[in-house]
Amino acid sequence: MSATALGPAFLLAVVVILLTCRIAAWALRPLAQPPVVAEMIAGVLLGPSVLGLVAPSWEHAVFPADLRPVLYVAGQLGLVLFMFQAGYEFRVNRIKPVARPAALISTAGILVPLALGTALVWAVRDSVHTAPAGVPMYVAAPFVGVTLSITAFPMLARIITERGLTDTAFGTISLAAGALDDVVAWILLAGVLSLSRGTSGPVVLAVAGAAGLAVVLFALVRLRGPAIRIAERLPSDQLLLVTLLLLCLAAWYTDRIGLYAVFGAFSLGVAYPRAPRIDRTLEAAAPVSRVLLLPLFFTYSGLNTDTGLLTDPTLLLFAAGCTLAAVVGKFGACWLAARLAGQSGPVALRVGTLMNARGLMQLIAINVGLAEGVVTRSMFTVLVLVALVTTVMATPLLALWDRRDGGVPDAPAVPAAPPPSKVSAVSE
Repeated sequence: MSATALGPAFLLAVVVILLTCRIAAWALRPLAQPPVVAEMIAGVLLGPSVLGLVAPSWEHAVFPADLRPVLYVAGQLGLVLFMFQAGYEFRVNRIKPVARPAALISTAGILVPLALGTALVWAVRDSVHTAPAGVPMYVAAPFVGVTLSITAFPMLARIITERGLTDTAFGTISLAAGALDDVVAWILLAGVLSLSRGTSGPVVLAVAGAAGLAVVLFALVRLRGPAIRIAERLPSDQLLLVTLLLLCLAAWYTDRIGLYAVFGAFSLGVAYPRAPRIDRTLEAAAPVSRVLLLPLFFTYSGLNTDTGLLTDPTLLLFAAGCTLAAVVGKFGACWLAARLAGQSGPVALRVGTLMNARGLMQLIAINVGLAEGVVTRSMFTVLVLVALVTTVMATPLLALWDRRDGGVPDAPAVPAAPPPSKVSAVSE
């Protein structure tokens, strides 16, 4: 398609995507599911699993092959903005009081699903086509393990904030463990890609580059006072421009070192100066990523998801096994680690429930794997289903524990104070 033809095609696709996401969100509202679930389901509905099955000509007309890279780029921009906003809402000072139990829970939540996922793929290597031709099993199996070890940190943060649980033990521990979990998971993903490329270069570059980024962000934190004074003097549009320039630079840098754009965006958000003027500027820009751009990423993932591939009983059984490994490895391991760290049973259950959701973060990782040629389309579909199932589980399970326990354990006696800004109204 020519550039002049791609423009109208993109606009039509955006209309279809946004309407489908809104309809799905409306349908799921009685189930109290977060918007990310509706957007994940909408993406699958618009892909070959549903629209391509019942009206393949419509799917090709609305989402032609030449349009898909455009959707990917626009979705990536939405992800970068979204993760920056999630990082901006994160408060590092909440980690310090719960560092020990959070580290134990995060370690268990990474190692156990990583081991289970790797072992499962290795065990079925002769009966399930999990890796493309030429990709060794010592690459494909750890990749699946890494994707199962990821936690949907932004979704976790939103659930805790919206329920006023930021001052509870399980809310604080889950936030800290989820943040640690995803940082380590991205480094592990870089390690798997190093294996895929047959060189230690990617993981060395990722670790060294991350250290360099940490130095720059530490300097930004140290200069927070002068930065806030400068921000207060800038007009709102110039303040937003400076923020976007820094954001794109950080995202580009981490993408080049192999940690991917979302890591740089989130890291910059954590270190970014906080002031009422900055809060208002970012809050005004937040809906662009949340409402317009982020759903494009979910649709792009849905266009690569074909549940028709799961008609093979062997692959369907493998998908069930993969989901079971994900739940046991994350929910079970984090629950047990929380208990060993001295937390009560109700708190440990809620920590395991929150850590078990994969959501957007797993979708990002498996899209990386698909782009790198590490997984097959059928394996991609299996992992999308794992992300969907574990994300859908979170809210109903939390409601079930609350009903069973007669309320939230160690909840504050009065509603928690609202966070410093409302920027992230995040979609996860």
